[in-house]
Amino acid sequence: MTLFDLPDADTLYIALLTRDPSYEGRAWVGVTSTGVFCRFTCPARKPKPENCRWFDSLGACIEAGFRPCKRCQPLKAATDAEPVIEELLTALGERPEHRWCEADVTAMGYDRGTVRRAFKRHFGMSFLELARLERLRRGFEVMSEGGTVLEAGLEAGFSSASAFRARVGALLGMAPGTLSADPLLSIDWIDTPLGPMIAVADGHRLHLLEFMDRKALPTELRKLAEAAKGRLGFGRTAIHDQTARELTAYFDGKRTVFTVPLAYHGSGFYGQVWDALREIPAGETRSYGALATGIGRPTASRAVARANGANQIAILIPCHRVIGADGSLTGYGGGLWRKQRLLEIETDYARAARTESVSQP
Repeated sequence: MTLFDLPDADTLYIALLTRDPSYEGRAWVGVTSTGVFCRFTCPARKPKPENCRWFDSLGACIEAGFRPCKRCQPLKAATDAEPVIEELLTALGERPEHRWCEADVTAMGYDRGTVRRAFKRHFGMSFLELARLERLRRGFEVMSEGGTVLEAGLEAGFSSASAFRARVGALLGMAPGTLSADPLLSIDWIDTPLGPMIAVADGHRLHLLEFMDRKALPTELRKLAEAAKGRLGFGRTAIHDQTARELTAYFDGKRTVFTVPLAYHGSGFYGQVWDALREIPAGETRSYGALATGIGRPTASRAVARANGANQIAILIPCHRVIGADGSLTGYGGGLWRKQRLLEIETDYARAARTESVSQP
């Protein structure tokens, strides 16, 4: 639960440059060029604005894949407030290869409920969730840099390469060993305020963009692997970078239209529906029936719904803007809570645009 609504990115960047202490404990910056997150009062050299990501909780920083800065020690406030946090984080740092469980917490003399509440209060996640996330993040970093599954598993602290394969396999729906070392389609993750997303791209177009916890993700990745004749693997392209920049601008309130080149994987009818989705202005919604009528197929509401559900490029192809005829949110692969939040963000866009047009002479 957020108690402090972050202002716009320009305001936050000025506060970072001036080391404004009023943001202490309320906002943090993640630096994409270094992979660390800092307090606003950090004495380190300030990053460029395009390399900044803004967060309203420690947990959000960690979940987005950033490490705490060693100079400003952004976790210190939490550890000072509750010593159990410092002791467990120290233990986590000293045993990065360990697979932590509740029995370990109990063996250290802590009450599991107390620990869970303390971490939830300061990080928005439990200690065990934080430990698992940290291990997986380290493994993904190694593989994205060209490391082997064995190297990634060891770096992530898994007991064996097979254990790491199983974890990544459960996430991606395929064993890491089957991924190509010379990919035609490259997998990487992109961090957003609504959670990490998996992005698949070649050097020219984006083929997939899904929230990491989407149930259909493994199936979608297997289909892409087949389309690429097995040449699907870890890596990052200029398209990933462009997608990340435009998503950041979208969430910062600076962009409603995306220019990333997209690759459609579907029939001509599906492509027609996805084009129509991209024409819905931010801040507006359509029913399946209205969308069908708009493409000249007024009796094809069900087919339109299927095409909407088959979309595998979230946000950029805004299937979240389609709602039920009665105004209900209906289904969304990324979760209804995300659909609600995306619509709220875009409602704010529309409201700001109306206010600006009225204020102009």
